[in-house]
Amino acid sequence: MKGLQRNVFFYMLILVVMIFAFVNSITPKEEQVELNFSDVLDRMESGGVKEVTVKDRVVGGILKDDTPFTIYVPELFGQAYGSRIMDAAEKYNVPITTAPPESESLLASLLPTLLMVGGLALIWFLFINNAQGGTNKAMSFGKSKAKVHKQDPSSRVTFADVAGLKEEKEELQEIVDFLKAPQKYQAIGARIPKGILMVGLPGTGKTYLSKAIAGEAGVPFYSISGSDFVEMFVGVGASRVRDLFNNAKKDAPCIVFIDEIDAVGRRRGAGLGGGNDEREQTLNQLLVEMDGFADNEGIIVIAATNRPDILDPALLRPGRFDRQIHVGVPDVNEREAILKVHARNKPIDSDVSFEVIAKRTPGFTPADLENMINEAALLAARKNMKTVTMELIEEATTKVMMGVEKKSKMVTPKEKRIVSVHEAGHAVVAYALPDADPVHQVTIIPRGGAGGYTMRLPTDERNYMTKNQMLNELKIMLGGRAAEKIILKDISTGASSDLKSVSSLARNMVVKYAMGESLSQMAYSEEDNVFIAKDMTTKRDLSEQVVAEIDREIRTLVDTSYDETIRILESRRNQLEDVAKALVEFETIDADEFSLVMEQGYEALHRLRNKKEEDETPEEPPLQVATQEG
Repeated sequence: MKGLQRNVFFYMLILVVMIFAFVNSITPKEEQVELNFSDVLDRMESGGVKEVTVKDRVVGGILKDDTPFTIYVPELFGQAYGSRIMDAAEKYNVPITTAPPESESLLASLLPTLLMVGGLALIWFLFINNAQGGTNKAMSFGKSKAKVHKQDPSSRVTFADVAGLKEEKEELQEIVDFLKAPQKYQAIGARIPKGILMVGLPGTGKTYLSKAIAGEAGVPFYSISGSDFVEMFVGVGASRVRDLFNNAKKDAPCIVFIDEIDAVGRRRGAGLGGGNDEREQTLNQLLVEMDGFADNEGIIVIAATNRPDILDPALLRPGRFDRQIHVGVPDVNEREAILKVHARNKPIDSDVSFEVIAKRTPGFTPADLENMINEAALLAARKNMKTVTMELIEEATTKVMMGVEKKSKMVTPKEKRIVSVHEAGHAVVAYALPDADPVHQVTIIPRGGAGGYTMRLPTDERNYMTKNQMLNELKIMLGGRAAEKIILKDISTGASSDLKSVSSLARNMVVKYAMGESLSQMAYSEEDNVFIAKDMTTKRDLSEQVVAEIDREIRTLVDTSYDETIRILESRRNQLEDVAKALVEFETIDADEFSLVMEQGYEALHRLRNKKEEDETPEEPPLQVATQEG
């Protein structure tokens, strides 16, 4: 729409220029000869002047050859020169003609002004129209931008289309019942929640679940983003809130869904020098509409956010958003169900096990799982395959987690050796620790920003971590740096991301989970505060001695873990060398091959790989020798 407006403005500008050119071209212009006063007197004396004309103080005439002429008469001598011309004309019998001054037409005089005013009005119209997002009505500032989805029974989304989230759907079922039959709740005096706040990480299905509520109830669904309320003019957002609820009342019962409500519902008075008046007025109007004097019975407001900590307290009190529903990351059973939903319209091969994929993708949100299945389908299309196989899904999973595989990247033999030793260190330490997650794959092929990686898969779902498990994670992350120190007698920059993770985990263990030895059992950190004014008015609760003790505890955790990692790798140096050697030769080894190297050494893997290559090589047909009898 904006491109169309720019084109219209360009064409109108060209039209104005053409009008000016046309008006200028149709104005009659005569070609005249300018003569001086002496030449005119000489031509009159010789009979070369046919007629003299005096019009609006302009002296001119026509020569014998019918050529018009004019005489420049200075204003100072105008009357004297005119008298001499008149006397000469009478003397030489030259006819004299006088004419009144021409009156300019009103339209011709007003045309430039009208064109200028019209052009300015057009520019102003296009500017206002563009500032309001290309709407057809230039002054429709306060109209709501909500999209209305009327539920079509054949294509509506219901709870059956939402895999997992069993408890969340049970919590929302009473909202569906109220929208279907509000009399049951009104008869017993129960007040249904006016607002429901969906809280969860991005991609966990908050918007989809809200659509399913409307689909189950069969009511209209108004969808709008929090950023659609706020505009550059103060008062526009409040007007849009009023318009939204006025339209929703006409379709009641219905659902109003506000996505990313933190864009308009942030805590008021959070800045140092005032606030955003437009956003705060919009929030005030939303508070009034949800729990003011207006009657919004039959309108259920559902909002989604991943930052409930920054919302205004008035928005979260009972009577507005009465209920908060936390939409979390799905567990292994829910991931399996979600994968089956997203694979319904794709040709999945019979060898695909969604149970295995679900176990391999801990922490994946429904959006991540959908993206992973789509990546597998794209890989299948790229390779001209008719079905999506398990191998493609595993490749897509690794691609989503680690990035694109860069086989074409040039790696020198020295760098290849460094990366192989580094990744072997991670894998060997993970193998040696009893409670660590088993190694699934080790590779030195670059992916994303990593030169290689060691992938470990958990054996079960984990909601909590013990101190020993976190210490194991520290040792595994330090395994790459320790292996470089032992084998190469040097260290590289490849451990930069590992060291950042070590620092973050160790600090959280001390200040957040109170896992230090010499500190009291209390938390020493606060959540990040996004509000400047509140942060500046909060006093610091930690003394300098406690801060120094925290630093000592963090350093003790890291140093102790590093020393233990060195001890583990030195005791398994032969296995470390074998894994590094296998990575240099084969670049990628899976879980079974890694276990084979750890138990039987590099030579066992080398024999296994050679045997596989021989089995996969097709046998050549026997040579046919032609013989001739007789």
